[in-house]
Amino acid sequence: MPLALAVIMFSLGLGLRPADFWRIAIQPKAFAVGAFNQLIMVPVVAFAVATLFALPAELALGVMVLAACPGGVLSNSACRYAEANVPLSISLTAVISLVATVTLPILVGLSASHFLGDEAPAINVTVLAVQVFVLTSVPVGLGMVLTQFVPRFVAAASPWISKLAFALFLLLILAALISNWDVFSSSFWTLGPALIVMNAVLLLIGLASGAMAGLSPRDITTIAIESGTQNGSLGITAGLLVLGASGGLPDTTLPAVIYSVTAWILTIPFVLWRRRISTRSAIAT
Repeated sequence: MPLALAVIMFSLGLGLRPADFWRIAIQPKAFAVGAFNQLIMVPVVAFAVATLFALPAELALGVMVLAACPGGVLSNSACRYAEANVPLSISLTAVISLVATVTLPILVGLSASHFLGDEAPAINVTVLAVQVFVLTSVPVGLGMVLTQFVPRFVAAASPWISKLAFALFLLLILAALISNWDVFSSSFWTLGPALIVMNAVLLLIGLASGAMAGLSPRDITTIAIESGTQNGSLGITAGLLVLGASGGLPDTTLPAVIYSVTAWILTIPFVLWRRRISTRSAIAT
């Protein structure tokens, strides 16, 4: 799983250039809204959902682990298909992925103390931060270096690597489902509704916050998708790093596994709806 995550993040890095980071200065308002939603609103909504649905402690912790994860390659693909602002999506994913090396361990440590109490494992925030950095930022950085110095090779290899990353993501989810089917099936009706509600609320928050900030429809679509879509592969890996695995995946990984399935129940119709709006707008102009 860590290897699969590294390949996925490497494929993300192949699509990044320094200009993607400087785009923050060009679109400060849109980026600020998206960053605020991902860093603040997503954890707040996740905490509220875990509390209101009275999830078991380790599952609640897993929801918070998922909430600490940024968007990923799939959110960028969803924005592309929705005809949203893809450069903004890529900028948000890149920057929040870097920030998450700090925020994820801190949020996980606080959440473990809150939900598990005295039974919380000893989480070394520094070690977890280093692990997340090695599995996310290092592969992204390597991908950016290759893009900068061997662009022809990257142009030829990038489509294949992207397909490999997508295949690894599907394999990761499928393997997690098969190897933990009993636990998955027994937890689905507990976690599924909670995660669907979380996804719906975050999509709505993305729409509302973008509209209140006076952003364009394409930017609003991007903010909504980035707010409502977390990196499931990172969520599984981080959940694994927190409690380790002994005889199967720990419960902290189940929210990310189930979310990787349930998130698209609403996100796919949302993407199709926003694509239709974008197409009509283009025809009208």
